[in-house]
Amino acid sequence: MPPSSGRSRGARSGRRARGRGRRLKTVVETSAGGLVVDADRARVALIGRLDRRGRLLWSLPKGHIEAGETPEQTAVREVAEETGIDGEVLRPLGTIDYWFIADGAKRVHKTVHHFLLLAHTYELSDADVEVSEVAWVDLADLEGRLAYADERRLVRKARQLLSEQQIVPGTTGPDRDLSPHGEPT
Repeated sequence: MPPSSGRSRGARSGRRARGRGRRLKTVVETSAGGLVVDADRARVALIGRLDRRGRLLWSLPKGHIEAGETPEQTAVREVAEETGIDGEVLRPLGTIDYWFIADGAKRVHKTVHHFLLLAHTYELSDADVEVSEVAWVDLADLEGRLAYADERRLVRKARQLLSEQQIVPGTTGPDRDLSPHGEPT
């Protein structure tokens, strides 16, 4: 995704909130999450959330980075909280950034750091109140299930990485990288 120009679609500097006669406060948020894969079964865990219209939208687990956390630590924590799965970061997948209006009162510029994670546990849990459903989805069916184009782009990158590299638990992590042949570097 090309870098953001800092403006939402069609927005001009100084534009006022529709019909309210006041400017929206701009808030910057940073999150992390990722694509957690069960490499033995070629499947990944997704979360489903209901949108304002009551539609179930499937996406990658993610959440806010807490004070003192690295994006990698946040990705592991959020995957565990939203899916019930303990995972290990293998490598970065990419960053998505976008704008939206929240509560009709603020413009949010959100940046989400995504990572490829290897699942170490496999029992799903939808105990997180922000999540409506959790499911294992075959890697081959993933692009058709995801609601957001930017996440589908990251999945294509992950599929390429998975096809190029042998994944061995415990031999990768945020401080270790894999060569194109799957060997630690």
